[in-house]
Amino acid sequence: MPEAVLFDLDGTLADTAPDLGGALNQLLLEQGRSPLPMAQLRPHVSSGARGMIGAGLGITPADLAYADLQQRFLAIYQDALCVGTRLFEGMAEHLDELESQGIPWGIVTNKSQRFAIPLMQQLGLRQRCACIVCGDSAQRSKPHGHPMHLASAVLGIAATDCIYVGDDERDVISGRAAGMTTIVAAWGYLGGGKPPATWGANAIAASPQDILGFTAANR
Repeated sequence: MPEAVLFDLDGTLADTAPDLGGALNQLLLEQGRSPLPMAQLRPHVSSGARGMIGAGLGITPADLAYADLQQRFLAIYQDALCVGTRLFEGMAEHLDELESQGIPWGIVTNKSQRFAIPLMQQLGLRQRCACIVCGDSAQRSKPHGHPMHLASAVLGIAATDCIYVGDDERDVISGRAAGMTTIVAAWGYLGGGKPPATWGANAIAASPQDILGFTAANR
């Protein structure tokens, strides 16, 4: 019987690909390369700077050039956090419905606080969400279960009474590690790995409205 709903941020609550992709394409131009189509970049957005730089430049954190490129990418992104970013279709209505039912909701993301909190503020959601747990809030980031336990503690609700919704396999791994019910956001980025049906989630939601139905059925 879930008492709270928690969301991943990038690719679940909000479509941040336009701004993250835009930052990567500006970096590519600075490196003398051609920008890439957004459709090519979207699957990598949930992996943050590592995924975007890898997709655009073929560079991993093991490369000597990675640290400088990462810092430049993040600086570009920070200057344009919420230009093209929007809530996914149906998400605003879903949040309204959760609140009308007295169900608190929050965010558990690997995004750093310096990006996640201003972004939630610019989306007009900072004061509405019950918690924001970021990649640098917890002792360990997803796929470890600690961020979920931290969110549970902030909410004052047992992890086993929470639903976690995410668009990456690590979201499912993290939620399950904490004993949460997990739902895959099929409208999200989903990465380029194993199919979501193999992630071991409790359900796959085609739209935010499906989460409402799942929540109501299990209350």
